[in-house]
Amino acid sequence: MHPPPSAAAMDFSQNSLFGYTEDLQELTIIERPVRRSLKTPEEIERLTVDEDLGDIERAVYLLSAGQDIQGTSVIANLPFLMRQNPAETLRRVLPKVREVLHVASVEMQLTAAVSFLNILQEESVSIHTYAHSFLQIILLHVEHRDAGVSNAWLETLLSVIEVLPKETIRHEILNPLVSKAQLSQTVQSRLVSCKILGKLTNKFDAHTIKREILPLVKSLCQDVEYEVRSCMCRQLENIAQGIGTDLTKSVVLPELIELSRDEGCSVRLAAFETLVNLLDVFDTDDRSQTILPLVKSFCEKSFKADESILISLSFHLGKLCHGLYGIFTPDQHLRFLEFYKKLCTLGLQQENGHNENQIPPQILEQEKKYISVRKNCAYNLPAMIVFVDPKNFQLELYSTFFCLCHDPEVPVRYTIAICFYEVSKLLNSGVYLIHKELITLLQDESLEVLDALIDHLPEILELMSTGGESSIQENKLPSLPDLIPALTAAEQRAAASLKWRTHEKLLQKYACLPHVISSDQIYYRFLQRMFTIMMTNKVLPVQKAASRTLCIFLRYNRKQEQKIEVIQKLIEQLGQGKSYWNRLRFLDTCEFIIELFSKSFFCKYFFLPVIELTHDPVANVRMKLCYLLPKVKSTLKIPEDKHLLQQLEMCVRKLLCQEKDKDVLAIVKRTVLELDRMEMSMDAFQNKFYEKDLLDQEKEREELLLLEMEQLEKEKQQDGRPMNEKTFEKKRRDIKTPTALPKSIPTAVPGPSASTPSASKEIKKSKLIRSQSINNQAFHAKYGNLDKCASKTSTAAYTPSASGLAKTSMISLTDDSFRTRNASSLPPSFSPNTPLPSTSRGTGNSVDPKSSGGKDPPPRKATLKSNP
Repeated sequence: MHPPPSAAAMDFSQNSLFGYTEDLQELTIIERPVRRSLKTPEEIERLTVDEDLGDIERAVYLLSAGQDIQGTSVIANLPFLMRQNPAETLRRVLPKVREVLHVASVEMQLTAAVSFLNILQEESVSIHTYAHSFLQIILLHVEHRDAGVSNAWLETLLSVIEVLPKETIRHEILNPLVSKAQLSQTVQSRLVSCKILGKLTNKFDAHTIKREILPLVKSLCQDVEYEVRSCMCRQLENIAQGIGTDLTKSVVLPELIELSRDEGCSVRLAAFETLVNLLDVFDTDDRSQTILPLVKSFCEKSFKADESILISLSFHLGKLCHGLYGIFTPDQHLRFLEFYKKLCTLGLQQENGHNENQIPPQILEQEKKYISVRKNCAYNLPAMIVFVDPKNFQLELYSTFFCLCHDPEVPVRYTIAICFYEVSKLLNSGVYLIHKELITLLQDESLEVLDALIDHLPEILELMSTGGESSIQENKLPSLPDLIPALTAAEQRAAASLKWRTHEKLLQKYACLPHVISSDQIYYRFLQRMFTIMMTNKVLPVQKAASRTLCIFLRYNRKQEQKIEVIQKLIEQLGQGKSYWNRLRFLDTCEFIIELFSKSFFCKYFFLPVIELTHDPVANVRMKLCYLLPKVKSTLKIPEDKHLLQQLEMCVRKLLCQEKDKDVLAIVKRTVLELDRMEMSMDAFQNKFYEKDLLDQEKEREELLLLEMEQLEKEKQQDGRPMNEKTFEKKRRDIKTPTALPKSIPTAVPGPSASTPSASKEIKKSKLIRSQSINNQAFHAKYGNLDKCASKTSTAAYTPSASGLAKTSMISLTDDSFRTRNASSLPPSFSPNTPLPSTSRGTGNSVDPKSSGGKDPPPRKATLKSNP
């Protein structure tokens, strides 16, 4: 007997084929409605327009005999017609537009309002011509029965009013407005009149406003419809700015007082918000005798009213307390503070842990309003800190701040994260009080909260590290041991999400860490992570952010042994990596090295590894290198680096002669022309390169001071003598004063043991002190920005000859590769006294670009060509 066929085997029986046929028939039925929606030949004939017609003739024809969609297209194209032929458009097209708009659809009306506004903004015609041709059409449709259409035309009209002359406004708008604002007109007409009146006050003098506009304003404030009263009340702020302080006190303030007692909830809310916005206009007597009692009454009744009033009150509370600050009695001050605290916890007492599906809709809606109230309270926290005085923060507002940082709703925590920097600045020396809340927000489960916090993370950490004082301190966050785990956890959480922009931003902000924590902490906790991201992350902007941050960590690392090890990793695992993707990232890293380090540093460690990539088997790598070569050449100084220049020229000549890829060859030819036009920097300062030479001199001076500081610290540890803190503080103050830099600096970058026996220890101490101030000053303005240095020096860079290049063992990317080592256990290539050898890429290992171990396929070459 034959075994039964497996279930996975395909069934080609007749029944099965019939089943497939039925499925196809069902698909045919599904497609039938699509076929029915196609245009018939008759419809196509009606939609066809003679191609020989000009733009104006086609527009007139489509508006006269075309479909509605064609007319809408013509109106949307009206600004173009006005630019091309304004006279014919006004004479022939605009009358047709006027006719069509009488019976136009909502879509066509909205399109016309936008087109008329665009014509005004583009200034295709003079204001006089625009008012003569378009203003009447706008006024005709501003009271359209559809609210959306009416608002669109009203926005256009308000924009037109800003540029119209006074006489035109008076005759065309203000005079008809007197009748439009009467009670006999529709509610829509009176609402439009309110908004127009609010705009007109900025166009006339106070006398005209008092005689012609204010009577209409008073009439509309007393309108029988609460919608009209509310709308007019919100325009009183604009009217007050146009009539001045005296008329505001005598006319506007009485109306606001009466409207604040209105029976309509929305009217009272509008009056309250207008009063808060006009607090600066009123004097102390008005605020204490009139406004303060109204505000107190409004706050007392707010919990009994609709939650929408609480939302508005919580949003304006900070501005209100600031505006009334000088007139509060101690009792009133305490009442408003307690009211704010009560709003900060509104709705939290009702948390019961039930499933949302079991909660009635009205309760859910109420909870959403309570969340908005607490969010507004978080927004107003900085203003309330000023209200209670930052010195009283711990006693009065810390518990409230704690509740907002631990609020169960993300919008509340997001808002407090945005305000965290402002709170830190206000607390100043008391910033240590909110250390724990910073850790809490860094560890927040929502990436939105983290993204909001890291916008000002460098400034926050600087305030934390300095205790809020302006003076720089050497003890970097000793009282915040949980900071580093929180920072690393935040980065890992961002990396595990799909929000790569948040991850990129966080890595960019990590560039401030040399100013916040010690060099060893960065080396052991963050450097390895930067390497991992550069080599494993799939997102290019994230890789570049990690690369630049790693370069900044390297720039301010205080131990030469650790620097050498990081440089060795960069060269071996990126520059000589098996994946061409890693080699591309090495070139990105070298670009950051050129930006952040001195010329001599780049020439000493990275020049030869970079130009060796001219022999890379992958065309994309060679192409990217060609784009980098001008910057590489700019690091050379003549005549000192003449031998490096010769090697660069030899590599370029080889590329010209041996390059087979046509795209790379084209870029090589352009690069050669650019290299020939470049002028070389000389050892002596030149006027043309003076600023750049000063910058490079300062970079090199700081690198030398870092090396000498390490040597001096080692000697201090050996001697066992304590530091003289007073001397160090005096030297730190001295280093802040710009001094003339020496004309020359030793022509070799010394290692830790390169100090001469004749150098006095006082000079060493002075250099150490200056060096210690580097990390404290480098990130004050903008972290990672090294373009504001005051000076720079020329130096010779020792570069190993080609015969001295040697292969070194690959360093593992594990954490163990960053462990501290004794000097005796270092391999010769890691010795601080010897330059780092750069390893050549042998041409014998050339492989086919398509099979070269890469992370992505070769088509990336096209991307590189479009983004040099």
